[in-house]
Amino acid sequence: MDVNGKIIQGTFDQVNDEFVLNQVKHFTTQSILNKDQFDKIYDYLNNHKDEADDQILTLNEQMLVRLSQEESSQFIEDLNQIRDLYQ
Repeated sequence: MDVNGKIIQGTFDQVNDEFVLNQVKHFTTQSILNKDQFDKIYDYLNNHKDEADDQILTLNEQMLVRLSQEESSQFIEDLNQIRDLYQ
C-alpha cells in the first residue's frame, strides 16, 4: 500500500508488517521500519512536538534532515496514517 504524506512517502508491506520509507521531505532514502522502530520514531517526535527547537533526523546514517516544529507535526500526522496498518 502506497503512502504519500505531507513529509514522508513510502510503501506499507502487509506481508512482512513493515513500512518502507522512500522519501523524507525531498530527500530520497530506503529504510525499512518494523513496528518497534516505527513506534520509537513516533513516540520521540510526539513527546518533543511542543519544543521550540527543530528536530534532526538522520537518513542512511549520514544525511541530516532538519524538521521545523510545523514539519514535525506534519510528520506525526503522516505517521498516524500508517500506525493502524501495523498488526
